[in-house]
Amino acid sequence: MFGLQNWALALTAALSVVQQTVARPTEVHPGSAKDIVLNSHDTLNGTTGGVFNTPNAGNSTGGFKITVTNNIASGLKCYVTGQDPNKNKAPAMLQNDGTWYYPTSSGEVGTPQPITADVGIPMNDKGQTTDIQIPGYLISARVWFAVGDLQFFAIANADGTYSVAQPSESNTADPSAGVSWGFIEFDYEEESGLYANISYVDFVGLPLGMSLTNSTGAVQTALGLPSTAVTSICGDLKTQAGKDGKPWDKLCQSINGTTLRVLSPYTYMMVPGNTGFDDYFSDYVDKVWEQYSSTGLTILPQNGNPNATCTVSGETLDCPGDNKNYTKPSSADIFGCNTGPLTVDNDVDTAIHKAAVPRLCAAFHRATFLLDGGDVQPSLGAKSYYTADVGNFYSQIIHKYEVDGKGYAFSYDDVNPEGNENASGSVSSKSPTLMTVTVGGPTE
Repeated sequence: MFGLQNWALALTAALSVVQQTVARPTEVHPGSAKDIVLNSHDTLNGTTGGVFNTPNAGNSTGGFKITVTNNIASGLKCYVTGQDPNKNKAPAMLQNDGTWYYPTSSGEVGTPQPITADVGIPMNDKGQTTDIQIPGYLISARVWFAVGDLQFFAIANADGTYSVAQPSESNTADPSAGVSWGFIEFDYEEESGLYANISYVDFVGLPLGMSLTNSTGAVQTALGLPSTAVTSICGDLKTQAGKDGKPWDKLCQSINGTTLRVLSPYTYMMVPGNTGFDDYFSDYVDKVWEQYSSTGLTILPQNGNPNATCTVSGETLDCPGDNKNYTKPSSADIFGCNTGPLTVDNDVDTAIHKAAVPRLCAAFHRATFLLDGGDVQPSLGAKSYYTADVGNFYSQIIHKYEVDGKGYAFSYDDVNPEGNENASGSVSSKSPTLMTVTVGGPTE
């Protein structure tokens, strides 16, 4: 009897271990306004107080058309958010009548209040197109698409300005967490025209693709990901988690068994309690520092400046012409490419520093430092990327599924040897006439 009891206890313990190690996505639990986490990434801030919701307030100068093809489902909605440069950069949202709505709040300072204006623009059914007119200039803007309703919140600030809390991909209790959504980022200004991009630096959500036509008829495209991208990416991340024991599978978010989106490692790390990648690059960084203590690391600025040969002295990497040296970056520094030694201040940093940071960042993500030829950055082509047993495999997997290879999967993903095609996933024009967007993968 004693033996049977011991056997049963051992079996229970073994099953417990198996259950803990089975690869599973992160489950979301949509909450309410009290669950919103305010941060700079998910908040549109105004710079000056003011109320602009008066008749014809949205009829500002400029404008271009967006034609949306719905390749995913009925019930698709569009939202447009940004800052109006003609109204003191006030947060603005496009209404169904084609004018801007400027969110305000009569609630307590700092307390999010639901926006109830008519800002959810319904798209025609699957297989059909819908036209949207952007009535004027807009910066720090996003065109959101969602299968269902997204929730936005207005916030009164102590200085008299207003902010808008937007849906957060990282907050599993966000009120919109259970909705499948994605967005295209854009800036549209009088002098510079339109710049737009599809980016997977933060997450992969609803598959979006776009093209831009200018006044001469020239067309630029970024086709994005196919309709099955999220499911396929999560399958590959589950496989990678099984290889190295890191929580790649946890980058995926689901609700009731339906996969919604995939977070980047950096976005995942920014959530309190998510520690699985904290030391991910530590051993690799140590080996890189050891390697370049005895040999030089050549940085090719690719901006007209001379090459810089960097070496490790003590605990820092020093590059001639750089106004800063580099201590060992943490895994979060590497995944984010904008903290610690990998920070760039455009106002004070030298041209060499502005070139070195992107090249160091890209080499860490792709783990090319220790490969043959890795002592010159960038010099190795895409066939050498992600071939080590460490690296940003989230990025590798996304590029595997991109229809035309375009779309950032980490900051500075456009760093490549000279002559390689730009894979940034961006379009731009000083005289835009039409942006076309496909939701749910390219039209076959």
